[in-house]
Amino acid sequence: MTANLPPAATQPDRTPKRVRHTLRFRALEVVKTERVTPHLLRITLGGDELADFVSPAFDDHVKLFFPDANGVLTLPTAGPDGPVWPDGAKPTMRDYTPRGYDPVARTLEIDFALHLAGPATRWAEQAAPGHRIGVGGPRGSFIVTTDFDWHLLVGDDTALPAISRRLAELPAGAHAIVIAEVDSADDQVDLPSAANVQIIWAYRNGASAGTFPLLTALEQSVLPEGDFHAWVACESAAAKAVRTHLIDVHKANPKWIRASGYWRKGSADTHDSIDD
Repeated sequence: MTANLPPAATQPDRTPKRVRHTLRFRALEVVKTERVTPHLLRITLGGDELADFVSPAFDDHVKLFFPDANGVLTLPTAGPDGPVWPDGAKPTMRDYTPRGYDPVARTLEIDFALHLAGPATRWAEQAAPGHRIGVGGPRGSFIVTTDFDWHLLVGDDTALPAISRRLAELPAGAHAIVIAEVDSADDQVDLPSAANVQIIWAYRNGASAGTFPLLTALEQSVLPEGDFHAWVACESAAAKAVRTHLIDVHKANPKWIRASGYWRKGSADTHDSIDD
């Protein structure tokens, strides 16, 4: 006689979902600029070409294409294998997180961390309404479920837009810990959320960006029990150190860590995915 056994406990599906989007390139104009903190500049872009813009994941990236020294903006067309450039000419380009999109107003917010000297920072600091810029993507999204016991978000200034978006999408009753690196208390930003959020600010205090205050703050933090998803984005070496610490010390599940180097010290244009 076969015993009637209770059904096995079902575990929630926490596998990240990858979503691909039709590759689009858009010529947009600056609508307004706002100095949020001494080292963070928010630029709102607009244009009718944003009508079908999509960005479903909190850490999506768009490619910004900057005008040349004469103000000429060059955009590619979408080919079967990716972008196709006219005459092989490529402008300066950088990856940025869309902080916010308003489909009614057809506006897109991009935050620029001004401690990173380079062409993107130079463009942002002189940007004014009517200036043009190109935007490509997002080409794909990486959807992470909110169904964890708690969430850990670790990042520097460059990660604040994604952190802000993640906190905004966490539901009431969720628990999150944020460790955010900025230069000083003057560079803190509001990070509203319906979730229960603990925010730990790590300050560089004038030290060069790319040092490891995030790791120090993590080492000094008491993390809760339970299954958690860790999202890490900062300078590449720092992101790798944080990921290693989470696995070695806190026994984090590597499959539940998404760590990225949003920039690399000494490199002009880098975006690293950090895994085994």
